[in-house]
This record gives sequence, structure tokens and C-alpha cells, in this order.
Amino acid sequence: MSHIGRSGETDKRMLRREFLAVRSRLTADDVRASAVALAERALDLPELAHARVVAAYVSVGTEPGTPALLDALRARGVRVLLPALLPDNDLDWGAYTGEDSLARVQHGKLMALLEPSGERLGPDAVTDADVVLLPGLAVDARGMRLGRGGGSYDRVLARLESAGARASLVVLLYDSEVVERVPEEPHDRPVHAVVTPSGVRRFRDS
Repeated sequence: MSHIGRSGETDKRMLRREFLAVRSRLTADDVRASAVALAERALDLPELAHARVVAAYVSVGTEPGTPALLDALRARGVRVLLPALLPDNDLDWGAYTGEDSLARVQHGKLMALLEPSGERLGPDAVTDADVVLLPGLAVDARGMRLGRGGGSYDRVLARLESAGARASLVVLLYDSEVVERVPEEPHDRPVHAVVTPSGVRRFRDS
């Protein structure tokens, strides 16, 4: 576990560049192999074993892969919700019913995202989730997550908190992205667990 003792948004931007640079060197085979291991580890989580509704996301590029996990959850009878990015960077949600329920959507100059093509359920739909799977770039020993900086999931976490929702928060990462410390801001919230291809680490009771 490496030591990172920076603070503030400027330091977050520097860290994001560092983690993204490491991811950019991953091959397609690296990503595929990690995705299989990640799904196996995640599916062993008690939280997912008992979940009726899971809010997740479709990985893109060299992000830790989620498609195998999404399909495995569906096969268990779990209702899987996926995000759709809104113009203000908030997230709407739609149900995942298989690969053919996804559409590639280009958001300005950002990377194209795979989003649910069916009915939009509204931003508050995430409050029905038993587990929320979060993207990120790193998590530290306290469970503080370093996101990409768009603020979309900060809004999701704030919405869950204001609704009194008790969803388990789980971030999906590569092994090298579990670090000693990431910069923290007042609005940041810790996650309950991180899943990597080699295992699970918990931070607080869910």
C-alpha cells in the first residue's frame, strides 16, 4: 500500500492524472482478465448475495470491467440500474436488461458512455438500491474514494444521504489503486468496501 498525503482539489487533479496514466498502459487482455477476477470477488460479497436492487455502471476503456458482473447479477434475478449522464452532470437511471438494452451516447468531447436505452426512472431511483457500485480511481485506508472529478457520484451519495437510504457503497478498483491516503474534501463520503481482482477490503459496517 503506497503513501499519499496530499490534500485539496489541486492535489486530486494531480493524482487523477497519475492513476489514469497507469490505467492507460493496461492492455485489453489485462482488462479482460481483471474483469473476470473482479466479478468473482464481487459476487462473493454478502451484500450482493442478498441485494434485490443494485445500482451499477458500465465500464469504459481501461476501467475495471463490469459487464460480466452486470450479467451475473441479472442471472441471479437482481434488478440492475445503470446511470445516464444528464447535461448538468447529475445521473438519471434506467434498468439493465442485457447488452441489447445499452446505447452508446457521446457527451460533448467526453468519452462515449454506454447507457440504458429504455425508460428513464429519474435521479431518485438510486435511493431504491440495496448496493451502489461506484467507479473511482483510488480508495484509501479510511474508505475515502478518489473519483474522476465530475461530481456525478458526489450528487448520488448526497441524494442517498438526504433520503436516509442505507445502501452499501462499494467501489471497484485495481489492486494498485488501494492506497494509504487520498485528499479529502468536506463533501467526500467514505465507502463501505472496495473490491479488487485479488480480494475485498471493508472500511465500515454496512
